[in-house]
Amino acid sequence: MKNIRLLSLLIAATLSLLSINAKASTFANEKLHYVISYKWGLIHKDAGEATLSLRQQGNRYRIMLSARTKPWADRFFMVRDTLIADVNKTGFKPIRYKKISHEGGKYGMDDISYSYSGINVTGHCKRYRDKKGKISSSSKTLTAQGPVFDMLTIFYYLRLIDYDKLVKGHAVKATVFSGSKAETITVKSLGKATVKMRNGTKRDAYHIIFNFTTGGKKKSSDDMNTWISSDAAHIPLMLVGQLPVGQVKCYLV
Repeated sequence: MKNIRLLSLLIAATLSLLSINAKASTFANEKLHYVISYKWGLIHKDAGEATLSLRQQGNRYRIMLSARTKPWADRFFMVRDTLIADVNKTGFKPIRYKKISHEGGKYGMDDISYSYSGINVTGHCKRYRDKKGKISSSSKTLTAQGPVFDMLTIFYYLRLIDYDKLVKGHAVKATVFSGSKAETITVKSLGKATVKMRNGTKRDAYHIIFNFTTGGKKKSSDDMNTWISSDAAHIPLMLVGQLPVGQVKCYLV
């Protein structure tokens, strides 16, 4: 569901190394907090919150994202998601990704292990589901070439891009393994902009727009807008996406 993707991912986007130079893949330990608000007509309420953290562990990064809905939103659709990823610091290549989800009374887990051979990337995917006590499992092998990420590591790869070398309006693509399928993400830069934060302050940012497609054609998400700080940290500041009913915004707080 589109709303679950927005709640559990915060933001998902990436840019291809084929035409854009990436900066050195070095991150300091950090913890970022976000609030997710829902707007529909006169209704404008905080619907959820999320925390994203990165810790250095030797030659790897351990990245974690936890997202949950507010009590009032739980009555409509409760979300308790945890995403965990291990990434090799050299080349910022994902090693393993796991998503543990409790969404609308259903439990699920996606587990992806990566292997590499030159430019070829293989994702060994396992999925577990528990729906009202009915447990199922499945496995699938996904393949792609070039930079490949999942729904969490893609968030940090986005921050490695040298946006000053990204021409305004230029669209690039990359591959995302999302558990059961390989999706294509298309990203376009709209140039620099000033974004108004939740506390009323204004920040200089890069404005990008992106969407996911499957099979190279069919959209699996509507266009989403993201603003990334234009300083060296490249921290995602805000995401705006459309739902079937209403709009969702995710703010850094």
